[in-house]
Amino acid sequence: MLFNSAVFLLAFLPTTLVVYFWLCRLRWITAAQGWLVLASLFFYSYWKLEHLPLLLGSLLVTFLMGSELSKGRATRSDVPRRALLITGIVGNLGLLGYYKYANFFADNINGLTGWVLDWPKVVLPLAISFFTFQQIAYLVDSYRGQTREYDFLRYALFITFFPQLIAGPIVHHHEMMPQFARRRNWVLSHRHVLTGLCIFALGLFKKVMIADTFAPWATQGFDNP
Repeated sequence: MLFNSAVFLLAFLPTTLVVYFWLCRLRWITAAQGWLVLASLFFYSYWKLEHLPLLLGSLLVTFLMGSELSKGRATRSDVPRRALLITGIVGNLGLLGYYKYANFFADNINGLTGWVLDWPKVVLPLAISFFTFQQIAYLVDSYRGQTREYDFLRYALFITFFPQLIAGPIVHHHEMMPQFARRRNWVLSHRHVLTGLCIFALGLFKKVMIADTFAPWATQGFDNP
């Protein structure tokens, strides 16, 4: 689902905002955060539903590792915790590497050796780079004792929040989660709405008028180097 598409602008975004602030008004904060997670997962799976289990599995495994890492303090002599951190980082990078470079390496091996590796075509999951590095940042923060949210729902919201899931930026846990805990952010603010609309309008203009205008030329250059 593109940010400049009609389904996002006229259906998804208004529905998500109305339901979220309605739940906040009822003081059902956990339900409101759960609604944002569901909306974000729907937003992610709208393009390709098959990649949703990959995101959910990655979320669950990394959350469990982060919860374990957060139980102690980072020391150089703490070998088990360091090993768990390294395992989590390598696992996340390995998943990213497989989806991004499996076809690349297979094609190069075939070209260099003359072999014919019958490697299945791997489709790159949407936003895998963003949620991979954000989860790695969470693991490191957990290892250093800098995380405070050990609830899976809030962790899922931190990783999947739709405005930054597919386009970034990559943020740290302590930068994002306190914003959801502020009571003033549970109330619909006209100032926040106007500020958001201005920023969104600027981004929409850059996307539609500038980026999409130059896209055919850029595509031509990349397709015919």
